[in-house]
Amino acid sequence: MATIRRRSLLAATAATAVLPRFAIAQADQRPNVTVAVQKVSNSNTLDGLREQSNVGTRMMPMYCERLVALNWQGQLESVPGLATEWKRIDDKTVEFSLRRGVKFHNGDEMTAEDVVFSFSPEHMFGNTRPKESKTLELTNIVNTVRSKQLPPEVPPVGRRLWPALDRVEAVDKYAVRFVNATPDVTLEGRASQRGSEIVNQRAYNAAASWLDFSRAPIGTGPYKIREYRPDDQLIMDAHDEYWGGRPPIKTLRLVEVPEIASRVNGLLTGEFQFASDMPPDQIGKIEQSGKFEVLGGTIPNIRIIALDEHFPVLRDPRMRLAMAHAIDRQAIIDSLWAGRTRVPAGLQFEFYDDMFVKGWSVPEYDPKKAQQLLKDAGYKGEVIPYRMLNNYYTNQVPSVQIVAEMWKAVGINTEIAMKENWTQVQDRPNRGVHDWSCSAAYNDPVSSIVSQFGPNGEDQQTGEWSNAEMATLSDVLLSSTDRQKRHDAFARMLAICEREDPTYIVLHQNATFTAKPKSIRWKPAPSFAMDFRAQNWGA
Repeated sequence: MATIRRRSLLAATAATAVLPRFAIAQADQRPNVTVAVQKVSNSNTLDGLREQSNVGTRMMPMYCERLVALNWQGQLESVPGLATEWKRIDDKTVEFSLRRGVKFHNGDEMTAEDVVFSFSPEHMFGNTRPKESKTLELTNIVNTVRSKQLPPEVPPVGRRLWPALDRVEAVDKYAVRFVNATPDVTLEGRASQRGSEIVNQRAYNAAASWLDFSRAPIGTGPYKIREYRPDDQLIMDAHDEYWGGRPPIKTLRLVEVPEIASRVNGLLTGEFQFASDMPPDQIGKIEQSGKFEVLGGTIPNIRIIALDEHFPVLRDPRMRLAMAHAIDRQAIIDSLWAGRTRVPAGLQFEFYDDMFVKGWSVPEYDPKKAQQLLKDAGYKGEVIPYRMLNNYYTNQVPSVQIVAEMWKAVGINTEIAMKENWTQVQDRPNRGVHDWSCSAAYNDPVSSIVSQFGPNGEDQQTGEWSNAEMATLSDVLLSSTDRQKRHDAFARMLAICEREDPTYIVLHQNATFTAKPKSIRWKPAPSFAMDFRAQNWGA
């Protein structure tokens, strides 16, 4: 047995004595930040394949990342993420070189094995196959069974995001190949979309159930999940081994505050450091003291009204078109948005570049044309239910009230039905119309019109609408490499979906505004996402 000398013991005692002072000197001085949001998650999970929502977009990049990232401080262009570079092997294959030394929240290094697993049947696709010939039905009910079996609501989303992905294979420890069953010019963009996050295979396998992992996913982002309480809050701590630099915030907390007034008051009193989803009519109140500011603007998301063609009154396309002609969109923008957004050229964005359909416009405001279409459709004043949530979208309640009055002015009888969640909104039968939005996850119309309204888009997966020609055109957009042919197919899609057999009505481009103290130096992204990485804090 070794003898401890007196000198050694004294030295150890002295060292112990100064520990408290050393700990105080080295205390973590980073701030704790609370963000007041309308909603943290619609599905009561934090899984990218299940939480396909605007609210999920807000924080997901902070805890789970993708191979291809978006430049949050630019114009959302693609930039290296967990992959440092990528190259086309052929029309069906893309090879990604992985960033080395990336640490998951549990300390594991990210390797090709984790990427292959993230896009595997066990995690994403179930028993579905590339290019399913049928629409995969989607429910909005979260599977709460505590098992490792993949919930039935996940594979339909996987095939919406990656309809023809055959496999992902490891080239070596730091390289993977995505192999598609058909040509696809959008594979790189798909790698940047919500639902394509890379998760830790070991942690997933060790979790007690899919639900357990989905509420505490182990990713690579700058913040790691400490606690998630559905319908209440999400708490994340700094991931100090983050490859992108030490996170600037010690603890990041998102708390659900559904009422706008409560978010504003909490910000002004210092309870919250950020308040999201601010309507323009609150900006003056927030900024009048000179201590706070509201930042933001338009984003690649369009507010729409979804139309269920199976509701008896809406079976005639002329009825649905009449509803579109009855809406004065500019009046809504002027009265509710103070001119801070716009009416887009249909369901498309200019960053589609050569795929953008020039000269296209939404059905114009024309009450007389609306009334004639109602007469031609044989409408006799039947009630059409209009389902909505309580300001899930900024200005949702007043915009619904204005639309209902505009419809009433031309003779359309609407009954507004407030619902508590999206499951109730999508519940069948008697689904009528409901508020919705459509995002462009990357710079191609596949990311919007096909993903939401194609054969395996959410609209058709929930059984609201279908169109045979739309299915054929979607296949062209998905698999053709001919740019002009793809452009022409997209133009035809807009004509079908917005005028000939309407499945949605475009209202306006969405905008998002965030309030904060001027003393906090932080820049909003042109997105629902909020970026709290080191390069966007105190710069």
